[in-house]
Amino acid sequence: MVRKITDKVPDTVLVADLERYRQEAIRLGATDAKIITIDEVIVDERVRMKCRIPMCNLYGVNANCPPYSPTSAETREVVKKYRYAIFCTVETPPEGTVGTDAALANSFRRKMGNIISEIEAMAYYDGYYFAMGFSGGACKQAYCNKLECSALKPGQACRVPLKARPVMEAVGIDAFLMAAKVGWDVYPAGGRLKVEDIPCGRRLGLVLIY
Repeated sequence: MVRKITDKVPDTVLVADLERYRQEAIRLGATDAKIITIDEVIVDERVRMKCRIPMCNLYGVNANCPPYSPTSAETREVVKKYRYAIFCTVETPPEGTVGTDAALANSFRRKMGNIISEIEAMAYYDGYYFAMGFSGGACKQAYCNKLECSALKPGQACRVPLKARPVMEAVGIDAFLMAAKVGWDVYPAGGRLKVEDIPCGRRLGLVLIY
């Protein structure tokens, strides 16, 4: 049942809701999910700059990636308005990270995108109407691979507006450092790596709740 919106959520209700969202993320396929406080959300201008140096092939062709995604400064101000978030991870085989299997990588991007959108929706209908999700993999690759981003075409809208969300890095959130701080093994990914160079890959997602 949809809850009415109130000016103050009792702490006992909030704590129970956060745990429910954490458990639901795991039920939906996350390898792990953690309730974190907002001071654990790390915003760093260097993260978003890495979309340009070296230039990512999605730069300028995806509405949820730079230069269209919110800036690090905007993200930092928005994050300050929250108290808690759900931080999720999906562990992947190395082939899904180092670029040797694009279809596999995109399937994990969709998986994380679906988890984030579902948790965001759950929180929204529980009355946390500012719940806001950030996914772990470009939405263009996850949902519109090989298609032009329709949201960038005049007079057109996103094909999957309830699922497509910015990648954490696209708005300046340091997902790697956050993962390391909560105890998840995370490795750099890039074209020079071979499958045997890393034991696993990882998709990361975040939902700001309240």
